[in-house]
Amino acid sequence: MKKLFMVFGILLLVGAGLIGVHTFKQRQDNNELVKTPTPQKTKTTTTTNPVPPVFDTTKYPTNDPSSIWSVVNKKRPLTPVNYAPNDLVDVGNNQQMRREAADALAKLIDAAKTEGLAIQPLSGYRSYTTQVSVYNNEVAKYGQAVADSESAKPGTSEHQTGWAVDVGGGGCGIEDCFGTTAEGKWVAENAYKHGFIVRYTAPKQSITGYRAEPWHIRYIGTELSEEMHKQQTTTLEEFFKL
Repeated sequence: MKKLFMVFGILLLVGAGLIGVHTFKQRQDNNELVKTPTPQKTKTTTTTNPVPPVFDTTKYPTNDPSSIWSVVNKKRPLTPVNYAPNDLVDVGNNQQMRREAADALAKLIDAAKTEGLAIQPLSGYRSYTTQVSVYNNEVAKYGQAVADSESAKPGTSEHQTGWAVDVGGGGCGIEDCFGTTAEGKWVAENAYKHGFIVRYTAPKQSITGYRAEPWHIRYIGTELSEEMHKQQTTTLEEFFKL
């Protein structure tokens, strides 16, 4: 009987030991689970450079004389040929331009004035009839070839649109010397800030069809004039690929 109790006691001790080992191992496993964090996926962000907006060259028509972006040259006459704008206003010296262009010209003149420069409008809007007279006088005075290099045939003049004006200053009027004056140089450098371009320059005569006219500025609006300046494009023909 005594031996039976001893065997029973030994079995109890062995069982307790096994339970303890199992419990210890379970705790160790739990600790490992706590100590080993689950790897987290990291978010990767990619940065892309913003794409600059493409300039919309179709915003305004180039074949409508009333359009601010109309392109008029020897190969692109006005339609109708006797077109006349309906919002002409005075810009000084008995000259007229379309209202929007007139307002811009006033700002250009004021900006030059703050730098001690005096710019004057000398020839703005010209009707079809007036251009007939101007062109015929050029032909009579200088001959057909010279006239065609510096005077538009009736119906092909930017002046008829009301968007163009010839300016003078610094002792020069509608003359080559205007480009050498402080006023002429200022116009060449700053006209674009006010929505104008010097329409005819010497390097681009083969494109525009006219010799350099530093006095002839054309209003196209600051949106286009600043874009052309940014792209370093000086003619409407090149910019619009005409």
